[in-house]
Amino acid sequence: MITMTKPHANQEPGASSKVPARGMIDNVMEQFNSAADHIDLHPNIRKILSITNNEIVVHFPVKMDNGNVEIFTGYRVQHNNALGPYKGGLRYHPTVDIDAARALAMWMTWKTSLAGLPYGGGKGGIQLDPSLYSKSELERITRRFTFALADNIGPEHDIPAPDVNTNSQTMAWIADTYMSTRPPAERTANQHVVTGKPGGSGGLEGRDRATGYGVYLNIKCWMERHNKSLKGQKYIVQGFGNVGYWASHFMEQDGALLVAVQDAYGSIENQDGLKVDDLFNYSQSNKGSIVGFSQGKAIDNKDFFKTNCDICIPAALGNQITADNADSLKATLIAEGANGPTNVDGEKILLEKNIAIIPDILCNSGGVVGSYFEWLQNRNGELWQLNEVMAKLEKKMMDSFDKVFEYAQNEGLDMRTAAYCLAIRRIEKAYIERGIFP
Repeated sequence: MITMTKPHANQEPGASSKVPARGMIDNVMEQFNSAADHIDLHPNIRKILSITNNEIVVHFPVKMDNGNVEIFTGYRVQHNNALGPYKGGLRYHPTVDIDAARALAMWMTWKTSLAGLPYGGGKGGIQLDPSLYSKSELERITRRFTFALADNIGPEHDIPAPDVNTNSQTMAWIADTYMSTRPPAERTANQHVVTGKPGGSGGLEGRDRATGYGVYLNIKCWMERHNKSLKGQKYIVQGFGNVGYWASHFMEQDGALLVAVQDAYGSIENQDGLKVDDLFNYSQSNKGSIVGFSQGKAIDNKDFFKTNCDICIPAALGNQITADNADSLKATLIAEGANGPTNVDGEKILLEKNIAIIPDILCNSGGVVGSYFEWLQNRNGELWQLNEVMAKLEKKMMDSFDKVFEYAQNEGLDMRTAAYCLAIRRIEKAYIERGIFP
């Protein structure tokens, strides 16, 4: 069953106990309105950008390994496509709901616009805990979800990608299922319906590290702008999945010290430094958990953000840095590897403490830039080499950083507001030039 829900600009967050009082949709709207005020955004365009274009909710049955049937709820929110097809990830997590999808879709619109890509913004996923299901069950859930969404996604319409708890295997299942629903003559031409696929299924060399590499590049650029080196800088990472690991990998290569890590299972610290690859290999052999790693001592989760460090990389979920813990942060720089990890109340405290923030729509945009490269590769029937991908990614990320940093300096703004202003301006220009139908 498909439900088309009515879009709302600023609906109250869901009643789930896992969602803070100020939900992500409140944060993204306050950030948007602050930037819109600064650039004196045309009121008609403000109205358009304040709501989503489409919101798809699907309820679908899947047979489990034991023969029982479970009903799942999936979401896909398409915020805006003024600049091109909707683009954004699919996540599998208990906190997935319509409000989270709205906020994340809006963030994707700003992210793709800021990066100069021919994309709009979309986001979605399924409300579930994937650790509770077998691989075969997850495959059936994914394929059934794709079938339910099939008329609402497409390589020139809406292009999903991996996100929290989804990966290249998930994307391969989606691509295969989607192509199977197309007429035979069109199947191979629809390979780029998703990005983040495995290498043998049209994936891009280096796509796995693109987001983390982008986080590292943004930190490096910020340090250089402040006449600092990464060598000897202490940093902490929340979330040691794909983004957290690769960001740490490149930070360590430049001589920075990883001194604390937090994941869904616990937190560890070592002020002398944790070896990144040793920790990654341990977590892979420990069901994805960092708990028990011999190089670090366990610390209480609530003390993680109190760790002495120079740089903090939140690379897990949204709403992690709030008014409750922002004042305890010791870092001088926050590099947002996750989407929406800092809420508005927390950010106000950080800025008052002169803690700089590289915002998510800039800092973690390496992933969507890599997705764009994969989409182009598939579309044009090409195969790009890793060194070519990384060189193109580096140039794109550094150009974006310079643009935001300079605008922030010239306008006397924090980097988030500067990034929003630039992103919204590009979309505003498209609407002004094209007009509004009819």
